Amino acid sequence: MDMPAGLTRRALLAWLGAAACAPAFAQDGGTLLAASWLEGDRHLAGLLRLDGTGLQVQAALALPTRAHGLAVESGDGAPSVLLAARRPGDWLLRWQPASGHTTWHWVDDDRVLNGHVRRSPDGRAVWTTETDQADASGLIGVRDAATLRKTGEWRTHGMDPHAMLVLPEALGGLAAGTLVVANGGIPTQSETGRSHRDLSRMDPSLVALHPGTGALLGQWRLGDPRLSIRHLAFDPVGRRVGIALQAEHDDEARRRDAPLLATWDGRALTAAPPMAGALGYGGDICARAGGGFWLSATRANQLLGLSPQGELVDRIALPAAGALAAREGHAWAGGDAALWRDVGSAPATALRFDNHWALA
Repeated sequence: MDMPAGLTRRALLAWLGAAACAPAFAQDGGTLLAASWLEGDRHLAGLLRLDGTGLQVQAALALPTRAHGLAVESGDGAPSVLLAARRPGDWLLRWQPASGHTTWHWVDDDRVLNGHVRRSPDGRAVWTTETDQADASGLIGVRDAATLRKTGEWRTHGMDPHAMLVLPEALGGLAAGTLVVANGGIPTQSETGRSHRDLSRMDPSLVALHPGTGALLGQWRLGDPRLSIRHLAFDPVGRRVGIALQAEHDDEARRRDAPLLATWDGRALTAAPPMAGALGYGGDICARAGGGFWLSATRANQLLGLSPQGELVDRIALPAAGALAAREGHAWAGGDAALWRDVGSAPATALRFDNHWALA
């Protein structure tokens, strides 16, 4: 279905509802992934079933623009999927694939979404990373869990907040449930969109916030302010958080060999050694069986296996490596018309996956 030009927002919602398809959830084994991808010039989100016979689209939904972060909500009924528009984003979505029901929310003009969304651990709120366009300061939007409308805001004490992580256990004196936020640190303005300007003002940091009040519990910085802090994963074996980095150095050689990983044990934030030929762009990160991390080096077309301390132990070719997910000691990765999994061969696919996906 082609989207007509010149739609109003109300008409666009009606078109998106008509463009959705909602087959039943796969309940007979295999891996179910919530993902977004590009098909021609259409942006889609959906559920993908990956098993020994191949990859099947279980449900799909047309999107008005490109999505970025996804989160799967589980409850008494069939799971729902939260999606946030790619930064600078203006829409937020909850989609129930089994029924096809959607809840859309557009943000106010003085705020933009920064691409990541998740449900609070107590289920009472949905959190979004955002930027205040008046002064480029970072925010956590606190939203009603049912309607997605904003009920409050917390400052992230930095610029360009991106991914969030809830600590699954106590770490370095911080309680389980603490909200950890990656402040990417790149100055942004409404008129420049995704353009990176005035990088001499970069100030990336990792912050820990109280999950009930948003109070600042701690803030950590790397020695190199040109390493933007982007995505987060918890390694339960090494008991530390891995952070995917993106280098913004003016010098091309320094950017090409910059470390793509930092680790945080709740007390100190430490960059890994330089990574020759990784091309300065960490796309996503997840835990690795036995400890450590898988990290997608998107521009280098590689999946990197890293020890808990950040040493490079594996390189796997994967075109435009991006989306990563891990569960129970297994990992999955997606790229541009490419899939990888750590057990068995991956089927061929024509889908051009976006940056992230989530296990359903």
